[in-house]
Amino acid sequence: MKIKLGLPKGSLQESTFRLLKKAGFNISVGSRSYFPAIDDREIEPILIRAQEIPRYVEEGVIDAGITGKDWIMDSLAKIVEAADLVYAKQGFIPVKWVLAVPRDSRIKSVQDLEGKRIATELVNVTKEFLRKKKVKAEVEFSWGATEMKTPELVDAIVELTETGRSLAEHNLKIIGVVAESTTKLIANREAWKDNWKREKIENLSLLIKGALLAKGKAGLKMNVPEVSLDKVLAIISALRQPTVSRLSGKGWYALETVIDEIEVRRLIPELKKAGAEGIIEYPLNKVIY
Repeated sequence: MKIKLGLPKGSLQESTFRLLKKAGFNISVGSRSYFPAIDDREIEPILIRAQEIPRYVEEGVIDAGITGKDWIMDSLAKIVEAADLVYAKQGFIPVKWVLAVPRDSRIKSVQDLEGKRIATELVNVTKEFLRKKKVKAEVEFSWGATEMKTPELVDAIVELTETGRSLAEHNLKIIGVVAESTTKLIANREAWKDNWKREKIENLSLLIKGALLAKGKAGLKMNVPEVSLDKVLAIISALRQPTVSRLSGKGWYALETVIDEIEVRRLIPELKKAGAEGIIEYPLNKVIY
């Protein structure tokens, strides 16, 4: 038995493949292939544009998929949101769909768009945003190169951004945020009712979320003499209480914990001064609660 899993082709593809690798799956794809190879016989992956994944999941063409909350909202697809996976093309942060106009435009606010023309890929969400703002404007679908369409073709655009850098490079300014989005693992409703498929999807969710939680974390191991134990414990700020166990040698303890990776360079000298020995730092692939 297998689950058909839709993976996003395009901007999210590389970061998704990296995340799946940290989650424990070796996955590869040829430059012209839409069918990646994966070292799990129970998963059949296929590359699909993120915009299309919610519809294919809703229709049952695929059992599950990784896509953005934005495309779920825009497609109005009826699916199960199995997991919230906060990562994007450039980092592990939510992304935003913003309303932007040329820097020298007379349009200063959303209300100034009354009767104007807006280009975007996120048509339905943009229309709903304008409806709530009580602004009537024409919203047209953009097939790409949206940032290049102002001011010659349209008055404003709604575009996806993580940093806003690309918009600034195209001499555009942001006048509003239409929606925020995170990456989601979604499932077909009928597949979710199937016990085997649901367990497989939930296990996949567990491993991916574990990989996300491990981002920016590191493990520390060390040996500590009993006389220094309280000092060392006072120094460490851990996700949870560190694991402390007695060593076979009398008067010594082994201590293990997980901390923010950025704190390691500061903590190791302090731990050494406090009496810790045999300090080992190691990378983490997954953190599971």
